[in-house]
Amino acid sequence: MSVDAATVRRIGRLARIRIEEAEVEQYRAELNVILGFVEQLGEVDVSGVEPMTSVTPMQLRRRVDEVTDGGYPERIVANAPLSEDNFFMVPKVVE
Repeated sequence: MSVDAATVRRIGRLARIRIEEAEVEQYRAELNVILGFVEQLGEVDVSGVEPMTSVTPMQLRRRVDEVTDGGYPERIVANAPLSEDNFFMVPKVVE
């Protein structure tokens, strides 16, 4: 994939970055180098590599996935400015 001058201008407009006409060619070359590197990454064989969450080995803490109602709705809404039947009440924001 190659980026042309029109694409550089469009990217600048979408990102709300002012790109002077003299800078367009420099940005075009830089973007093409970046995209070339990304294409090289696509050629790497990662078929036997496990996904990582960190560079250091770690195990995620797990808990039993149980559906509960909390068992104490009165305490949950106790500090709410306004509640009714253990539900939070909020002002209407849409007409």
